[in-house]
Amino acid sequence: MHDSQPPGIDAEVSGQAPSAARAVTPARHPFLVALGERVRALRARRGLTRKAVALASEVSERHLANLEGGVGNASVLVLLQVAQALQCSLAELLGDVTASSPEWVLIRELLEHRDEPTLQRVRATIGEMLGTGGDNAARSSRIALVGLRGAGKSTLGRMLAEDLGFGFVELSREIEKFAGCSVAEIQSLYGMNAYRRYERRALEETVQLYTEAVIATPGGLVSEPATFNLLLAHCTTIWLRATPQDHMQRVINQGDLRPMAASAEAMGDLRTILAGREAFYAKAEFSLDTSAQPLQPTFVALRTLAREALHLA
Repeated sequence: MHDSQPPGIDAEVSGQAPSAARAVTPARHPFLVALGERVRALRARRGLTRKAVALASEVSERHLANLEGGVGNASVLVLLQVAQALQCSLAELLGDVTASSPEWVLIRELLEHRDEPTLQRVRATIGEMLGTGGDNAARSSRIALVGLRGAGKSTLGRMLAEDLGFGFVELSREIEKFAGCSVAEIQSLYGMNAYRRYERRALEETVQLYTEAVIATPGGLVSEPATFNLLLAHCTTIWLRATPQDHMQRVINQGDLRPMAASAEAMGDLRTILAGREAFYAKAEFSLDTSAQPLQPTFVALRTLAREALHLA
C-alpha cells in the first residue's frame, strides 16, 4: 500500500516536475486536508488497503489517493461511494461531531434505528443526568406556544395570560430589546447566527425571570436544537396548528402584504417550511388546531387544555 502524498495536479497536467510545480500550486484547503486524514484513518481502522477501497467504491485508486492527500475536490456522490465502501456514515466521513471520539461513535450506534418514543425517553434521561431538564413531568407553569407565524400565538397567548393571571412574553420583542433593533434588522445586519444567539439569551432570561408566564415563541425557534431543548425542559409546550391558507391569510391580516406579490410562490415556500418544521413542532406536549373553529371557541379550548395541564380549576 502506497500512502505517500501524490504530486500536485498542476504538475501532472503541465508536465513539470513536482518540485517545480509546488511553487505555483495553491495551498491545500484545510477542509480537504482534514477530509483526507479522516478517509485514511477510517481506512486504517477497517484494515483496508487503498486498492481495496477503490475497488469497493468504484472510485479510481488515483482519485482516492488525491482525496487522501487533501487535493481531491470530490463530488458528494464520490464521497457517498467511499463512505459505503468504508462502512461508515457520510457524517463520519465529513467530520460530524458524533464521529469525533470512540464514545460518540458507540453512542450513535446504540441509538441508530431506534423508534421515536425510545429516542424521546433517551433524550429525557440524558437531560436529567446532565441537569439540563428532562421530560418536564412536573408541568412547568411557563406555557410556551410554538408554531408557524399566523398560528395565533400572540392573540391567543395574550388572552390565555390574562385568564390565568400570568405574565405574557412575546419572545420576539425580548430579542429586539437585547439587540436594540428589530428582528429584520438583526437578520439583515448581523445574520441568522447572531439572531439565534439573541433568541437563546432572550429565552434563558425569560425562564429565569418568570415562574408563571405564557410565552409566544418565534416560529423558527424549533430549528435551533439547543434553544428548543431549553424550551422543552423548562416550559409546558403547546403547538398551535393551522392550515397553510390560514397561516398566510393571518400574516396578511397583520399588515404584511409581501406574500401578495407572489402568492403562489409564497404559499409553496410556506408549505415547505411547515413540512420541514412539523416534526419538531410535534415534540410539544400538547397541540391545538386553531383553524377548526372561530377565535372564541378556540380560546376556550386552549384555556381548558392549559388549565388541565397545570391542574388548575
